[in-house]
Amino acid sequence: MPCFIGIGHPKKDKQIPEQDSTSPEGHIRMGGSNMTSAVIQEIAAKNIITKTDIPVCDYAVNPYVGCTHGCKYCYASFMKRFTNHPEPWGTFLDVKYWPEIRKPEKYAGKELFFGTVTDPYNPQEEQYCRTRALLEQLQGSGVKITIQTKSDLVLRDIDLLRTFPGLRVGFSINTLDEGFRADMDNAVSIERRLTAMKVLHEEGIRTTCFISPIFPALTDVFAIIGRVKDQCQLVWLENLNLRGSYKAVILGYIQHKHSELTGLYEEIYSHGSRLYWESLDTHLRTYAAGSGLDYVTNDDSMERPFDAPPVIVNYFYHEQIKKSAQKRGTGHDGTAEGGGRSPDA
Repeated sequence: MPCFIGIGHPKKDKQIPEQDSTSPEGHIRMGGSNMTSAVIQEIAAKNIITKTDIPVCDYAVNPYVGCTHGCKYCYASFMKRFTNHPEPWGTFLDVKYWPEIRKPEKYAGKELFFGTVTDPYNPQEEQYCRTRALLEQLQGSGVKITIQTKSDLVLRDIDLLRTFPGLRVGFSINTLDEGFRADMDNAVSIERRLTAMKVLHEEGIRTTCFISPIFPALTDVFAIIGRVKDQCQLVWLENLNLRGSYKAVILGYIQHKHSELTGLYEEIYSHGSRLYWESLDTHLRTYAAGSGLDYVTNDDSMERPFDAPPVIVNYFYHEQIKKSAQKRGTGHDGTAEGGGRSPDA
């Protein structure tokens, strides 16, 4: 399907059936989704690059509002209340069109993070190519780019990715169990994500495995690191945070599917215990030391050769860390409240 790059003005709302993960010819389609339909709306955006307090970047980039991957644990579902969408989170998507970026070189040396409250390679990107359009506008600007996705559609843009020195692509992987994955999101399989990560790595593009969110007693962090350690430069770790409407959804899922863990989840998410995360942190430090891997907290600034073993970065409770505190080297204890992800639209 060709990209709609030439569209200059938003059009009316439409309901577009999602493509099957396999085409009628039996070929795998990149970025496929299990959803049957989604409400798609094209909108005008004043700008596409937004200043943010996220510790790992200077600017947030979100070519879409909403995300049809529909992850049940998605912190970005809070965006729904700003969108005027009556549809459930995961069943709508606003496609952004923005004025052409003049003098993109003004962002030279700045860190841009694609996908703070959407997936820049959601299934509709195959058709609308808004992420690709932005990459084309930023070519030669000297920006530093991080892309976060759950999709192998990113492979379509290898030609562009190669033109950004130091660019890295992160894949969100919080399980190797496809059954659990299917319970939690409508994105492509874990195996397809792992394969895409390997392809990019072999092409000389830096990759990150973002093990997030870590579900207590369900996410096997050590097994995931074992699978990816030869095809990425970074492993980010983030604990499951429950708040808002999805807290009840996840706790209900645990009670229904994993009732033996109900007590543990109540201890963590109703009583505020951090013992599980402190214990996991201790075991990860031991594992990293025994595996010859560096293990750091809230800091992914380490510069390593491309073929060096990955650095494991613990971002537990990162939502309490403001960029100013992170720059001062403040760790988990004594961090300023606030910060976290940007509510960029």
